[in-house]
Amino acid sequence: MKANYQFSNLCGTVYRQGNVLFTPDGNSLLSPVGNRVSVFDLVNNKSRTLLFQNRKNISRIALSPDASVLISVDEGGRALLVNFKRGVVLHHINFQKSVNDVSFSPDGKYIAVTHDSHLQVWRTPNHLVREFAPFTLHRTYTGHHNEILSIQWSSDSKCFLTTSRDMTARLFTLDPLEGFRPKTFAGHRDAVVGAYFSSSGKCIYTISRDGALFTWKAKVPDDDGDSSDDAMPVPSESTSNFESIATTRWGVHERHFFNFPNTKVVCTSFHPSSSLVVVGFSNGVFGLWELPAFTNVHTLSISQQKITSVAISPSGEWLAFGARTLGQLLVWEWQSESYILKQQGHFFDMNTLSYAPDGQTVATGGDDGKVKVWAVHSGFCFVTFADHAAPVMDVAFAKQGSVLFSASLDGTIRAFDMIRYRNFRTFTSPSPVQFSALAVDPSAEVVAAGSTDSFEVFLWSVQTGKLLDILTGHEAPISSLAFCPSGTNQLASGSWDRTVRVWNVFGRSRAVETFSVSSDVLALAFRPDGAELAVSTLDGQISFFDVHSGKQTNLIEGRKDISGGRKAHDRIAAANNSSGKAFTSLVYTADGTCILAGGNSKYVVLYDVREGEGVLVKKFQISENLSLDGTEEFLDNRRINSAGINVDLIDDRGDASDLEDRIDTTLPGAVRGAGDMSVRKYRQEVRTKCVRFSPTGRAWAAASTEGLLIYSLDDTIAFDPFDLTIDLTPQSVLDVLSQGEYLKALVLAFRLNEKPIIRRTYESVPRSDIRLIARQIPVVYIVALLRFVAEHTEKSPHLEFDLIWVRAILMSHGSYLKDRSGEFAPVLRAVQKALVDVEQSISSLCEENTFMMLFLIDQSKMKNAEEESSGDVEMDTES
Repeated sequence: MKANYQFSNLCGTVYRQGNVLFTPDGNSLLSPVGNRVSVFDLVNNKSRTLLFQNRKNISRIALSPDASVLISVDEGGRALLVNFKRGVVLHHINFQKSVNDVSFSPDGKYIAVTHDSHLQVWRTPNHLVREFAPFTLHRTYTGHHNEILSIQWSSDSKCFLTTSRDMTARLFTLDPLEGFRPKTFAGHRDAVVGAYFSSSGKCIYTISRDGALFTWKAKVPDDDGDSSDDAMPVPSESTSNFESIATTRWGVHERHFFNFPNTKVVCTSFHPSSSLVVVGFSNGVFGLWELPAFTNVHTLSISQQKITSVAISPSGEWLAFGARTLGQLLVWEWQSESYILKQQGHFFDMNTLSYAPDGQTVATGGDDGKVKVWAVHSGFCFVTFADHAAPVMDVAFAKQGSVLFSASLDGTIRAFDMIRYRNFRTFTSPSPVQFSALAVDPSAEVVAAGSTDSFEVFLWSVQTGKLLDILTGHEAPISSLAFCPSGTNQLASGSWDRTVRVWNVFGRSRAVETFSVSSDVLALAFRPDGAELAVSTLDGQISFFDVHSGKQTNLIEGRKDISGGRKAHDRIAAANNSSGKAFTSLVYTADGTCILAGGNSKYVVLYDVREGEGVLVKKFQISENLSLDGTEEFLDNRRINSAGINVDLIDDRGDASDLEDRIDTTLPGAVRGAGDMSVRKYRQEVRTKCVRFSPTGRAWAAASTEGLLIYSLDDTIAFDPFDLTIDLTPQSVLDVLSQGEYLKALVLAFRLNEKPIIRRTYESVPRSDIRLIARQIPVVYIVALLRFVAEHTEKSPHLEFDLIWVRAILMSHGSYLKDRSGEFAPVLRAVQKALVDVEQSISSLCEENTFMMLFLIDQSKMKNAEEESSGDVEMDTES
């Protein structure tokens, strides 16, 4: 099988920290997720994650006015300049200090960056030309006495406002102006978080953390003829906007206060054309005010934690909010008072995931006790189940995909209806236990769960909800369960007692076969044909057992493969430290030739296990984020202070600038689901808790520290000819096609394996010849043809044409495909996924048209009835 899986999307996280911003057209929203950037298409309801990664978590992002260049700055001050449309990194630069704000000038020629109490303006590099030193420093501006918090350019890009923790705002000009001195806007009693120009340039608004909004206008000259050096004339209407801003003597015109007790202003944004200012507060409330009258349009509470970022769309209709603590991202349309987007990831770690049988949805469970279901094609969560009261440890779909099961530490197994989105059945044990593993039999009539307390396996009937049986024999907590997928009524359970038991759960003999392994069992998985069982143990080994003979067939020593990454408190180098490295999750590919394994490491490993080989095919590094513990191979000596202590381990929460960030609200000795907060400093560790393959075999997903990572095959660029000869060229294929030899042209196109040529040949086949060509095409091309038809069905408007092809291929080669169903399972699932998608779209369209027709018929009847009644009235009046 192919192993060229590439990162395609990040689903489980929608916002981490930093600022959110709209694209210039207002149709998309950019949000930092860890060290990556996700783009949410609000019109087409889709999300994608750009491929580049920063070194650490992103703190600020900025997009050029023409949406061609994106700059992302991480916590350490290192920035990437990215071609936004292609997602390709163009240049790197290190600003040496943490950056609070970065902003492009409205003309796109300059980038302003905060640099502690200074401000640097750089020339924007040309993204079409490769240069050795692309970043050129234009000027450095000084004057503030504390770190600068925000930057706001004027509309003509000739001057800008800066705000600082020194409780002032300052006005600077881009280029030196004769006689100009930077203007200082003082008078606030707390740090100024935002300063904005009005659309006319005659007003300046400043907002401070304590909830004060000042309006600044030009000072009126005194009547006594003040002719001091500081006095400047009020600019006339004929002067330019830039000169009027720079030469005006600014003074406080009005003072307004938000009057929210015990709250602070955290973030602000301003829309000049509509004069609307939106303010996010520390208690999760945001307010919208119209200036200069300071009229409150409305106020709404959208989160239980503080709002850390806010943005206004270019049209002024949509407001975007990000809440860092809960990982929330919201887009609010203030005129209709409705949500355009409302997404939230798991609050703590994501523990488990499961693909639906059609591969279109993924269910995840986390430490926050929630079960979320994500749409793979859009990347959005469309339903959340919050019924559990403790961390969810395992989730599984039924065979048909209409029922989702979840196991939790609260002692319940819950079944959710995926049609009505409700919890319709709850399974409990006779005595309270914590469930750590879950399995559903292929018929979806029996659900099994393993406990960590009583070391027993419980079986329930899904139909009645009654407890069917309790399987005893294990002597330690049960870590994993799996039903045999071939339907032989076998249930495998792995435990920390170093044994794997295979139970014949429905047979009269009630036979139990025990396999002993070298260490504690962490995960197990059946091969799709049910003949082989893979078991992962604590010592980093993967053992393979033949289920029928009960013998061990293969052993993989995987500790060295998964080891890598040195934590901040490790005393041993990463190359020599493999303790604790083991696979906590296993899954076979759909054809059973390879196995994917992930664990407490930054690597996910793919092995080829055909014929007892166990060859390492590829290692996927799930993250390069240095903000996570365990991604560095070598510790940085520059992070060690004079006392020999790693500064990353020192708890600096008490040095935070905001009071609410300095207060430690945790109880002594309390342990949360995401980690022990009693250590000197808690850092998230990079790890993979669960890996699963898509039923189509074209993608796999990993539940990691950063969220739900999805890797998929990318065949759009790769040139992979099947049977190439010197005479086989695109022109030769088109010549054969022009002669009307469709079968030969189709075979040549598949041999050349270029998508545009295949598509053109495929769409040129007459409808009347489809059955004949499908019957005569060589069987070696059947799989490639089916895969192409499935992809074409999802993207093409030629619906009936594709359905005729699918029917013709299945009718002509059904027996061949059935005999090799295990080998061709990914392709058949891809066809099923395409057909289900088409069916849903057509059925929704038909229902909509039906309702519309009924509405029009009713309107017609009402109109006729009114006409008849009016006619009767006229006749009565005449008589």
